[in-house]
Amino acid sequence: MRILELTENTKSDLLESLLKRSPNSYGEYEGRVNAIIDEVREKRDEAIFAFTEKFDGACINADNILVTEAEIEEAYTQVDEKLLAVIRKALVNIRKYHEKQLQNSWFTSEDGIILGQKVTALSKVGVYVPGGKAVYPSSVLMNVIPAKVAGVERIIMCTPPDKNGKVFASTLVAAKEAGVDEIYKVGGAQAVAAMAFGTESVPKVDKIVGPGNIYVALAKKAVYGHVSIDSIAGPSEILVLADETANPRYVAADLLSQAEHDEMASAILITTSAKLAKQVSAEVDQFVAVLSRSEIIQKSLDNYGYILVAENMEDAIDAVNEIASEHMEIVTRDPFHIMTKIKNAGAIFIGEYSSEPLGDYFAGPNHVLPTNGTAKFFSPLSVDDFIKKSSIISYSREALEKVHKDIEQFAECERLTAHANSVRVRFEE
Repeated sequence: MRILELTENTKSDLLESLLKRSPNSYGEYEGRVNAIIDEVREKRDEAIFAFTEKFDGACINADNILVTEAEIEEAYTQVDEKLLAVIRKALVNIRKYHEKQLQNSWFTSEDGIILGQKVTALSKVGVYVPGGKAVYPSSVLMNVIPAKVAGVERIIMCTPPDKNGKVFASTLVAAKEAGVDEIYKVGGAQAVAAMAFGTESVPKVDKIVGPGNIYVALAKKAVYGHVSIDSIAGPSEILVLADETANPRYVAADLLSQAEHDEMASAILITTSAKLAKQVSAEVDQFVAVLSRSEIIQKSLDNYGYILVAENMEDAIDAVNEIASEHMEIVTRDPFHIMTKIKNAGAIFIGEYSSEPLGDYFAGPNHVLPTNGTAKFFSPLSVDDFIKKSSIISYSREALEKVHKDIEQFAECERLTAHANSVRVRFEE
């Protein structure tokens, strides 16, 4: 991995490089995505069946687009019992964590005034799950469980089939365990459009969540406003903040855990130790030589892999907050103290035994996280993403009488005389 001194220039160059990976930078794909969305809006089922045959090589129609109970039962026979046990353990951890996020409606009452907030779960949510070469049952759990905890009435899932019209067995099992109500064999931008606008087979939903390729990301961006979305996710990223006490082998392994996702993934180490920087770089080379996805890892490191050596921890922390990484590990002498100074990160992993994959699969916090610096203003997926809030206002005549002139004056200041009149008529003699 390249080793650079952390300066304002290197930090600026790094940020510019990372931001090029954002889906907002892929304008050349938007025309294709919009064409797919327009065709699905116009031709509905006919379009999604045609696109599924074109892109996935599968013949899907109204009779087989919906995954059957028999297919799910078959999937259970194909999934290793040990994996099923792990899925169930992870599900318990994820549910427990998200149950702590639940919010309740609340009301206050005083002097004839009732104010409050009514919390209501969304009615229908669509979860997109990638297919093709990728198998991510963990993403099924992370997207579905907070929706179930929130109380969403109906959760549908779309995922691309293989050429035989089948869905990955582990995906089906994870969906069944998590509580998905319906699973449809359709992927890509056409699946997003189907969930956003509805077709004869696929119902329209209120919100679409879940990861996907650039076409899925841009499709979610395009349909936002017709439905809600979780985020426009970019490539995966990890940033490790370490000092001389860190184990270089652990740090190298954690950096590569994200670099293996794809060639656009980012892996960054910021350290106050030049010695550690060299040790980590050497360990990375050793790992790359033996890991199965070494070609992808090497391209990721060549494109977006950095080791930055800071003069002091304050400069290192400033850089961490500026980069605002999706995953951020702290491997220092006093990691909990450092954690209090981190303002911008999707998920923070503290200590050398809190490796990033712990969060991906098992610990409980959600692994759907803000990317491309958006951790400065976005949060991880949570129960909050599957609820909406309504304000409650109730005044008695006596309570309104005390303030009606104040309201009228405010309205007249804004030249909204009908607003003022709406209050005034209640006290005319």
